[in-house]
This record gives sequence, C-alpha cells and structure tokens, in this order.
Amino acid sequence: MVETKQKNVTLEIISKSPDETLLLGRILGELLSEGSFVALIGGLGAGKTVLSKGIAHGLGVVDDREVTSPSFVLVNEYRGRVPVYHVDLYRLEDPAEVEGIGWDEFISGPGVTLVEWADRAERHLPEERMEVHLQWAGEKNRKLLFCGKGRISQQIVESLRKRWMKEE
Repeated sequence: MVETKQKNVTLEIISKSPDETLLLGRILGELLSEGSFVALIGGLGAGKTVLSKGIAHGLGVVDDREVTSPSFVLVNEYRGRVPVYHVDLYRLEDPAEVEGIGWDEFISGPGVTLVEWADRAERHLPEERMEVHLQWAGEKNRKLLFCGKGRISQQIVESLRKRWMKEE
C-alpha cells in the first residue's frame, strides 16, 4: 500500500487596512467550530491581535473591544457561540512552559483556540490546525497566508477563499 501525504491548502490575501483584516477575521471566525486551533505567526504589529478580534467577533463574542492581546496573563477567555481561548506566547521563554497554562485543555477542549506567537511553541502545536502567517506589506497593508494543516483546516481555507472572493 502506498501512502500519499495530503498537500497543505493555502490562501494568500493582502489586507489594505485594519478594517479589512477585522472583516477577514470575522469571516474566518464564522467558519470555525468547536475544537478549531488557529496559530497566528508574525512580528510585532503584523496584525495578529486585529485578526483575533475579527475571529472572536465571527465566533459570537459580542464586544470585540474586550479582545486584547493577553501578553501579561498569557490567556484570555471570551464567551461566544463556543468558548474562545486567546493565548499570547510572546513572553514565553521555554516552549515547555505551555504545559503550565493548561495547554492540553485548549487543544482538546470544547472551544476555539487562537494562539499569537504560536511559532514559539511549534512542537506543541496540534497536527490539525490553521496557521496564519502575517507580515507587513507596506505602511497599512498586511500579507496574510492561511495554511490548512489537516483535513478540516484545509476545508476551512477553501471555504474562506470562496467567502472572501464574494466580499471583494
């Protein structure tokens, strides 16, 4: 028997403003379901928290002003149609530290987990995940690369592609 490894599905979008990034996040949030894991990867100011606000809104978090980067507390939890766990690993010194914040509960729990600076704990990331790589593409523009790792996340990337094309 020959095993074939499924290729990751990707989508690249240039966001021209924070409002566009929020909209993109909202659409993604509407597509996510219980157990989804979103790894946000990018430098300071790349738009990870803005995208997280949009995702939380799409998941039913009523007041997206409560969605802030949890840099000092590591994890914020928001109430939406499912629990939303917003994790920030910026201050993480050792990847093994994630186990002390209830990591296993986030990746196998009933909610959606959004992790900023996810690359700081790469070996602890679940196989089934959505990776979003964000980077500067000009003064206000950001390049977002969505990569579905695993069958479910690949389907979400395809659905996001279709929904985003309707918005443009």
